[in-house]
Amino acid sequence: MSRPVSTGDGESAARLIAFGLRPKQLPSRDVVYADLVRRYREDSAFKQMTHAVAAGLGLLVLDVNAQAGAVLAATDESVFEIKMDTYARQSKIRERRETEKVLHGLVHLATAALGYPRPDDLANDTYIGRVSVEQVDGVVREACRILDERASKAERNNDPLSDAPELEQAWRAYARRPAVAATKDGRLAADTTRGMVSRALRFLADQGFLVQVGTEQGGTYRTTGRYQVQVRELAADSAFEELLALGVVAVPESGGTLRPSLSDTL
Repeated sequence: MSRPVSTGDGESAARLIAFGLRPKQLPSRDVVYADLVRRYREDSAFKQMTHAVAAGLGLLVLDVNAQAGAVLAATDESVFEIKMDTYARQSKIRERRETEKVLHGLVHLATAALGYPRPDDLANDTYIGRVSVEQVDGVVREACRILDERASKAERNNDPLSDAPELEQAWRAYARRPAVAATKDGRLAADTTRGMVSRALRFLADQGFLVQVGTEQGGTYRTTGRYQVQVRELAADSAFEELLALGVVAVPESGGTLRPSLSDTL
């Protein structure tokens, strides 16, 4: 249905965007939010208004649905953009800035690939994936091992390594970093790979992309509908395809790897 828009529609569109900027807010928990989601999906004029308001704020509307609500992404130079170099600088890792950014990006890439290892998982709105700190670290380290073997073979054959070019620049730095080490007070050191992964998963949970469901394996999390929408966009990235092509992500034989209990549900 399409109709002329009004000033009130602009305010409502802005309110829908505001809901989307609250990572853990869901339509199922707010009647006003649910109504705005319904209007977006049924009223094409309101949908266009919502996209216009978002664009003016430097945001892109990836999807709006009853499960995840309004899922947004910041455009380049948006005030809402979280730059990888800023994210990486907040850690205590001592690497060249560019390498450091790639290392953190690799962790997030592996998390997404573990959460949704098959195309069907991304297409199925009921799919719920599961990731843990140890799993993510293990996937990245196995990718590093495979790339190391390929590099050694290429060097013996005087042939430059051409496979997985985006991953190649990071694997040596990740492989030489220890997986675990304790601080003086017994906490996991931030400059270890599992420290990096733990921080990444906590960050994703803060953004409403993951929900922690246990402490086993360094911390276990389930995926959310909001994260699924984001990973659908990431799936077109060549580095995502390269990581899956290495065959280091275990693909479950059945549906989602974890079904939340009522206490887990967002």
